[in-house]
Amino acid sequence: MKIDIDALSHDELVALNHKIVERLKFLDSMQTHNEMMQFSPGDQVCFEPPGRGKQFGTLLKFNRKTVTVITEEGQKWNVSPYLLSKVKGIKDDRKQQGNVVNLRKK
Repeated sequence: MKIDIDALSHDELVALNHKIVERLKFLDSMQTHNEMMQFSPGDQVCFEPPGRGKQFGTLLKFNRKTVTVITEEGQKWNVSPYLLSKVKGIKDDRKQQGNVVNLRKK
């Protein structure tokens, strides 16, 4: 598909740019939403932040672009869902109690 933008004025190009940016933001938010739907609050997850070891924790809640994870050490992280992996093979009795997440006091 070819799009000829040579005949567009400055104002038309600016308006087109705004429409393109808004469309890209929308597509990104839809992709993030779809990635979030792979998880549920209470899921055991892991992620690996740059310069640190793998972090394990419990997904606490969904935010607009990230999810909040409480690590086993009690740290709170806001993580992009595409960086998360579900931890498999862990049997957690808390799952049967309605996804209760214990928060440690510092």
